[in-house]
This record gives sequence, structure tokens and C-alpha cells, in this order.
Amino acid sequence: MIENIDASLIDWSRAQFALTAIYHWIFVPLTLGLAVIMAIMETLYVRTGKEFWKQTAQFWMKLFGINFAVGVATGLILEFEFGTNWSNYSWFVGDIFGAPLAIEGILAFFMEATFIAVMFFGWNKVSKRFHLASTWLTGIGATISAWWILVANAWMQYPVGMEFNPDTVRNEMVDFMAVATSPMAVVKFFHSVLSGWVLGAVFVVGVSCWFLLKKRNREFALSSIKIAGIVGLVASLLSLWSGDSSGYQVAKTQPMKLAAVEGLYEGGNSVGIVGVGVLNPDKETYNDGKEPFAFRVEIPSLLSLLATRSLDGYVPGIKEIIEGGYEMADGTKALSAEEKIEKGKIAIQALSDYRNAKKEKDEVTAETAYRTLQDNVKYFGYGYIKDVNELVPNVPLNFYAFRVMVILGGYFILFFLVVLFFVYKKDLSKMRWMQYVALWTIPFGYLAGQAGWIVAETGRQPWAIQDMLPTSAAISKLSVGSVQTTFFIFLALFTIMLIAEIGIMLREIKKGPQSEHTNH
Repeated sequence: MIENIDASLIDWSRAQFALTAIYHWIFVPLTLGLAVIMAIMETLYVRTGKEFWKQTAQFWMKLFGINFAVGVATGLILEFEFGTNWSNYSWFVGDIFGAPLAIEGILAFFMEATFIAVMFFGWNKVSKRFHLASTWLTGIGATISAWWILVANAWMQYPVGMEFNPDTVRNEMVDFMAVATSPMAVVKFFHSVLSGWVLGAVFVVGVSCWFLLKKRNREFALSSIKIAGIVGLVASLLSLWSGDSSGYQVAKTQPMKLAAVEGLYEGGNSVGIVGVGVLNPDKETYNDGKEPFAFRVEIPSLLSLLATRSLDGYVPGIKEIIEGGYEMADGTKALSAEEKIEKGKIAIQALSDYRNAKKEKDEVTAETAYRTLQDNVKYFGYGYIKDVNELVPNVPLNFYAFRVMVILGGYFILFFLVVLFFVYKKDLSKMRWMQYVALWTIPFGYLAGQAGWIVAETGRQPWAIQDMLPTSAAISKLSVGSVQTTFFIFLALFTIMLIAEIGIMLREIKKGPQSEHTNH
């Protein structure tokens, strides 16, 4: 592991990875959402035989294909960065982390690549049902890709199914199913995929309302809105369930993240959730004596209910997590951060002693060091923490990002309810104000997804792998200048790609669905 790393190297390496991930997540959720909607439309074409549904599906497929291509490019760069910028991470857990990514590449991505070719070029070349199957399998392939990528990410949040091998200085997988089906992976998958469906639905409704504003393709627009509205409402409601399940898992496995998200510096029983609040900008550390909030309105006992499934359940705050001493769910007393750091240093020293003893063929000393290492390896990563305040994530960033995500989640439920009411009970084509609302809701779909990932990733800091490997020990030994240079190169490249994608999409949207049946 690297010690005494320049802090700016860590910051720039994190910034570069965050930049790539943020750009990548612009494209992924729309791919997942459009895949479902266009597959439903083609299913209607096969069932009814109406050419209208074929042309409608083909229009959304074009936008899917443009978005898919750019998403692949950013995703490949993201995976390469694990080797270039985070080589210690890749070495330390590559046996585990690499497995789901390899499966994603070999199985899911090739599945997508195969069937997407049939989907785009197989019209009138294969049977209707075979083409429909290829469309659904393209979407299923994209969803399976998301599963394996989210399995890898969930493992970083909740590392399971591995053992530390002191001979190789690596964590090695011992239980693949524990990694592939961990509770964190399951809830993260559903929440992320459902958020993609929501974005896809928001996008289709918004673009369709643009056609209504331009008084074009009325039948196409209203039909698309009906399907997207139903998909969006179902996905938004299911997101409530998946979000609740995700929060429950975070409370069990990442209590510091939960405390940061809620601005909870001091915990206790029957803890409420801050419905509306403004953090005190002068508060810097958990023990500086300053009030955490300038203003807040709290919903009594709700955080305890969500985190423990009991209204009077105990939820630790930042202070308790740092100082320890409270009783955990398994009945044991929580160690303080200082105790964990001390155990981490013991583990690091034991590893060094073990390896030296092995070199000198001193089996007795090696066995003693090995037992000491096994007793303390759970806290290995804490040995690299210099100050307990490093263990506290950026509270304002997590607090506000979480509320942006939740508020927008509630807004989407209301939005789809109103859209469906108007499209089925009224004449949405005459409601220009609602058409503008729908069009300007599209950016909110992206904002909600980005806010969710900000919470997921910055809430885990300072850990690259929760409680196991801090970012300061995970990065590659590079010059700060090289990371800065590539950061700005990627920023320019991704921005150009995004502008190009938006331009191509706008051009295709302006063309509209190419069918006489839709020009009403």
C-alpha cells in the first residue's frame, strides 16, 4: 500500500473518476428506460399488426441507439481507470471485483451486441416474433449488464464472500454467490434500474409533448405518452419500495453514510427525519460544539422506523459512531474509531511480520503473526486513517443531494399521475402549460439519478471499499500533473460527445417518426 500520498493526487484521481462516472450515468438510465418502452411498443405492433406501432417503436429505437453508443464509450473508459488510477485497489481486490465485470463483458455485453444488430437491421429480414424477441433481449441484456456492474459496486459498499490471503496480500473470493446476491446488490440493482425506467418515461413524455407543442404527430405523441406514463408511474411507485429497502441496508452496513445523509451528529432512540432543513455552514467537526442545523422541520421517529423497523429503535449519529460504546444489533458494543485504527495498525504490522517470517522460514513467528492478523484483519483499512475526522463524509453534500433525490422522486409520482389523468380523461394536446411542464421535467430525471449516485459514492468516503480500503491506500502512484492533464482531456472529450449526442438526437426528433400514419 502507498503511504504519505500527496492529498492533491487523491483529490484529482477521485475527481477524474467522478467525472467519468457522472457522464456515464447520463447515458445508462435512458438506455434502460427506452429499452422497456420501445419493446412494449413493438409488442403492440406484433399483437395488433398495425404499422403505426412499428413506426412508433422505430422512432424511439433510433434515440436508444444513439444514446447506447455514447454510453458504451464512457463505460469502457471508466473500467480502464481502475487499472490506471486505482492500481492498488485493482491489485488488492481484483480477484473479486473483476469477476462480475468480466461476466458483464463476456455474457451481458455480447448479448446486447448480438441482438441489437438484429433489432436495428433485422426489420423485414427476420420474422416479426424473432425481431420482437431480439428487441426484448437487447433490453434484458442491458439490464443484466447493469446487474453485474451494480454487484461490483455493491461489493464496494458491503464487502462479503472473501478472505484475505497474507501470502499474496490480496482479498480472494471464497463465496461467489454471496458476492452476486448480497442484499446490498439486490436493492441497489432494483433502485438503479427503476430510476432508469423513470428517466426513460420522463424523456418519452417530454419529447412527445414537444410534438404536441409543435402541433405535429398528435396520434404518435399521445400514444407514446400513454405507454410512458404507465411505465413511469409504476417505476416511480416501485422506487419508493426499493429506496426504503436500500435505506434499511445502509442503516445496517453503512451507519456513517446514513448519519451524514441525515445530518445526524447525535443519535438515540426514536430519531426523526429532517423533512426540511438548512445545515449550519459553520459546523466543521462532530465535536466542535456548534449546532448542526440553522433551521429544520423534523418528522418524529421516522428515521428509527426506516432504519430499524421500530419507532423507538436506536440510530447512532456521527458522534456515537466515532466514539463507540453503543450496543449494536448483534448485541456487541461498538468499537470507537480510535480502537479500530489501533487494531488496523496491529493488522498492518502483523502482515509485515508474517511476510518477513516467511522469508526467513521462521514458521513459529509466522504462525503467531498470522493469528494476530486474522484477529484484526477486519480493521485493516483503519490502519491507514490518520485522523478520526477523516471517517466523516461530506455532510452538506450528502444531506442536500439526498433531499434532491427524494423530493424529485415524489414529484415524478405526482407528474405521472397528472399526465395520465390528462391524457385519458382530458385532451392533453390542448394543454400547452402541461406540455411545457413535461418538456422541462426531462432535466429533473437526470438530476435525480445523479443525486442518488452522489449519495451512494460520497457517502462511503473515505473508503474505496467500506471499512477495508481507504482511497488514500487505493490509488496509483502517479504524478498529479498527469492526472490533471487527463482530467481536462476527458472533460473536453466527454463534453464534445455529449454535445454531439444531443445534436444528433435533436435532429432525429425534429425529423419525427417517418410514417403517414403519425402525421395527424
